[in-house]
Amino acid sequence: MTRRYVEQLRDGDSLDDVYLVTDKQLRANRNGNLYVQMELRDRTGGMSARMWNAGDAVYRSFDNGDFVHADGKVQNFQGSLQIVLNHIEKVEHQKIDLHDFMPHTEHNVGKLLERLRDYLMRLNSPHLRALAECFLIDDPFMRNFSACPAGVKLHHAYVGGLLEHTVTMMDIADRLVAFYPGTDRDLLMMGVFLHDAGKTKELSYARTFGYTDEGQLVGHITIGVEMLNEMMPRVEELTGEAFPRELLIRLKHMILSHHGTLEYGSPKIPMTPEAMLLHSIDMMDTRMHMVLRDLREDRNNQTAWTPFNVTLQRRFYKGGPNGDLYADTRDSYD
Repeated sequence: MTRRYVEQLRDGDSLDDVYLVTDKQLRANRNGNLYVQMELRDRTGGMSARMWNAGDAVYRSFDNGDFVHADGKVQNFQGSLQIVLNHIEKVEHQKIDLHDFMPHTEHNVGKLLERLRDYLMRLNSPHLRALAECFLIDDPFMRNFSACPAGVKLHHAYVGGLLEHTVTMMDIADRLVAFYPGTDRDLLMMGVFLHDAGKTKELSYARTFGYTDEGQLVGHITIGVEMLNEMMPRVEELTGEAFPRELLIRLKHMILSHHGTLEYGSPKIPMTPEAMLLHSIDMMDTRMHMVLRDLREDRNNQTAWTPFNVTLQRRFYKGGPNGDLYADTRDSYD
């Protein structure tokens, strides 16, 4: 039987298929009756699911990251689709085709890598170009960089998401830097490349997306600076001279400040033109990715508005009589 992907589910549809479980919780309703809440996912997205009157035995019968056979029905609840489950049963992962469950970038990864290398190998600064080359020839790093998501949920949360996010930011930086004379283009492009490099060690993405112990305890910003420091001896061996101290400090500052504000996790706020522009471009791409994703993936055509986005604190207008104004918003690197 052909499987029904999450993106195909509509209000009133019956559900009888295998999905990946994340965010499993045991809760109590206002009457004190227990129910299990979770998200059921496949490669096309996820949907909130609930099993009423399900106690501890059901809750313990599977874990986050497990595959389950789910039987239930899709319904509209307060403007969002959710699944009400009648039965759920764990399925052994050996019987699963993982391709059905791991979301991937829709862009051609080879083309993305070509664009990345082209930007970096055209840097005029010999020191920054040597630094870029040392990362590009580090096969384990590049394999991880090409496969890693850019986030667990908020943006580019799919295999290849980090590479896609980085190349898109480079495309934006390449166009914007000309509007701001005095900004160091080479430094900006290298900052874009390395700003999220620490996510290759912060995030886990073998079967479901999450955080490594190092990611939880240290975080990708600090990890990124450590990776830069660790690469310095290779760069100096390649060039035969010391890496300029101020250039290294400015690059570290860009990594440390790219979240923009202290409350968003940046140890420092941006204090150079390149750091300011990097933060702005990062915010632009992450926010616009969330906006267009919400518009594209909302399957509730009974309203012209998407469900409330908690991160961005707003809903988005879909437009058109069927809410299909933004049905296809993807670019292509094919």
